[in-house]
Amino acid sequence: MTESKQPIDKYFFNESAYDYHDGGYIPLEVSDAPESKLVIPSVLQPDKETDTDVWYTVEAQPGETQILPGEKTKTWGYNQSLLGQTIVYQSGKTYHVTLKNSLPELTTFHWHGLDVPGPYIDGGCHAPVFPGEPKEITFKVDQPAATLWLHAHPCPLTGWDVWYGLAAAVVVKDEHEASLPLPRNYGVDDIPVILQDRTFDEHNQWNYDKDYDPDGTEGKTALINGTVNPTFDVTTQKLRLRFLDGSNRREWRLHLSDDLVMTQIASDGGLLPEPVQFKKLMLTCAERAEVVLDFKDYKPGDQVTLYSDDTPILKFNIKEFAPDNTEIPQHLADVPYPEVDENALVHQVVMSGTDEEVMINGKKFGMMRIDDRQELGVAEYWDITNTNDCCGGMIHPYHTHGGSFKVISRNGEAPYPNEMGYKDTIGVNPGETVRVKMRFNYPGVFMYHCHIIEHEDGGMMAQMQVWTKDDPHKKYKLMSMDTLMNALAKERHCKPDQLKIKSLESYEKMGMDMC
Repeated sequence: MTESKQPIDKYFFNESAYDYHDGGYIPLEVSDAPESKLVIPSVLQPDKETDTDVWYTVEAQPGETQILPGEKTKTWGYNQSLLGQTIVYQSGKTYHVTLKNSLPELTTFHWHGLDVPGPYIDGGCHAPVFPGEPKEITFKVDQPAATLWLHAHPCPLTGWDVWYGLAAAVVVKDEHEASLPLPRNYGVDDIPVILQDRTFDEHNQWNYDKDYDPDGTEGKTALINGTVNPTFDVTTQKLRLRFLDGSNRREWRLHLSDDLVMTQIASDGGLLPEPVQFKKLMLTCAERAEVVLDFKDYKPGDQVTLYSDDTPILKFNIKEFAPDNTEIPQHLADVPYPEVDENALVHQVVMSGTDEEVMINGKKFGMMRIDDRQELGVAEYWDITNTNDCCGGMIHPYHTHGGSFKVISRNGEAPYPNEMGYKDTIGVNPGETVRVKMRFNYPGVFMYHCHIIEHEDGGMMAQMQVWTKDDPHKKYKLMSMDTLMNALAKERHCKPDQLKIKSLESYEKMGMDMC
């Protein structure tokens, strides 16, 4: 970097609303399991490719994973037993993806942050893939280089599916990012860091229903890429970490031993306009941040530890490395966004409540209900408000399907310094209104919701239709609640009224349903 700025030494968000103030908070504990090499997911290989098109198969499958000594943990994953192989997309190419479901029940494949049509390609709740019935989707990737992710989204079972392992890193590449002097040797100096937490029983198993909390399910053991007590051997002076908060609930407040500086170069939707240096970095659920660490002041045999709050979660063992005198450019990318017509409607999203009482705009999610509408290709403002009171509330991470937005303000003030790029998820403090500018590039029905997964499953979610002038009221085949319940009952070999789904207790408590 050509300009020196004092690294930011605070987490920004309202401390009185951090997750550790919640009555159900579960603090992280260091497991007594031995240290293990950090698992680096392999890259998914194409079935076939040409200069313009690529074919992939992505399979959701059950398995068993050796996470702790002793019994293996029963898990779910994409093309492997837990989490998934990293999927790489090149901007400008067309992809043909076969979605296979080898699980015992329906799931969906949601491309979080990928700019694709909805609702079927986007992979929300209206795009079920049933066991043994593969589907093929086709889409063109046309967006900047970024770290995205794939996760299941079968409302009201998203929390269940993600808890058991259905989450994977997705990397979009483009020519501009490839031209910059940044680490990008995958697995060596460019690694995904998927942040999650789980509680293991005496047989090393996970029990989602037992651990379930309507305000967000947490576990006491940190899992980084599915690894407990991970270590990583540093063989290059600079290391790029692609952080993803893939947790159901937990916020990650990250800092390094020796106050080593993290230089953030990208957020959810790609490169920032300029790098931002941090000593402390907080991520809310589903947010991503790409940071570069520089180990120039360390020698072989040294160790640097990454912490969340006061708990060590990842250790970097310094090995021999060659000097690297490259500098991160002071300007990384242009981040343009269309202007908003001064007479345009300002969309209102009011996130309210905690526990079972969570809602958006005074309603719980309705499978067949369209809550808002926006014209294709037209940028409009969305005001995202968290009505929780300041001291008794919580931070709600808001996410919209269908592309990335530009953050305009927080309570009328400037966004945080690392929110100047494209975003698709943003933490909103209690009593705060965040204004974003949003344009949809594809028509369809898209969901928007709190990304505390138990909140979205419990009804803090809505859906909108992106309409076109030639067919403003196009009808989409939306999956009804009865269709969903009947399918799940058939797969679980019971009657619909015998299904036990924890998140539906939130609807029952409020006298509402998902129809």
